[in-house]
Amino acid sequence: MTMQVAIDGPVASGKTVVGRALARREAMNFLDTGTMYRAVTWAAAELGIAPSDAQALGELTSRLDISLWLDAGEQRILVDGTDVTDLLRTPEVEANVSDVSAVSGVRRALVSQQRRISARAAEGIVVVGRDIGTVVLPDAPVKAYLEASLPVRVRRRHDEFRRRGDVRDLEQLTADIRMRDKIDSEREDSPLRPASDAVTIDTDGLRIDQVVSRIRELIAAA
Repeated sequence: MTMQVAIDGPVASGKTVVGRALARREAMNFLDTGTMYRAVTWAAAELGIAPSDAQALGELTSRLDISLWLDAGEQRILVDGTDVTDLLRTPEVEANVSDVSAVSGVRRALVSQQRRISARAAEGIVVVGRDIGTVVLPDAPVKAYLEASLPVRVRRRHDEFRRRGDVRDLEQLTADIRMRDKIDSEREDSPLRPASDAVTIDTDGLRIDQVVSRIRELIAAA
């Protein structure tokens, strides 16, 4: 089996930026599974499907053609042939992605796609999300679970929005992240939790390169 690295963690724990940097350093493929759930959320909104309509969401996901490709090292995502990457961070998607992600039919369809993508990655792959080590790639030889305190995660997400010209109220952002944590950790289907054999890394106070170095040590040991 080619090298598979599973990185999980809650929102703004640093998993995406760390995973992308690690993939570049190791010359491996990179898959951010969160963008796939955002793509379904965006498509559902375009079609007027409510986040509470589990049956319609599952049917939609099973027929969507979702593909990913790299452009200058950045992951782009296409839905039915249309590049929707720049449409996946809208307030509407942000507000509904956790509810959509909790739908079992959505998760089953996307997990199947994520496994196929990972199996085809001959150079190895770094996969980030919330159920990678527990569900998507339970046999991955390297598993890391990133965590960070709520204030640090709020600051990171606030800075991310600000860089895109989207200034958010800190109090509301804190409430939103708390709610996403609750939904992600309490959903019935593949809740957010570290795999039993994952190495937990507290990213508070750590630079990106320090976290990357720690996971590279795990890869070397594997």
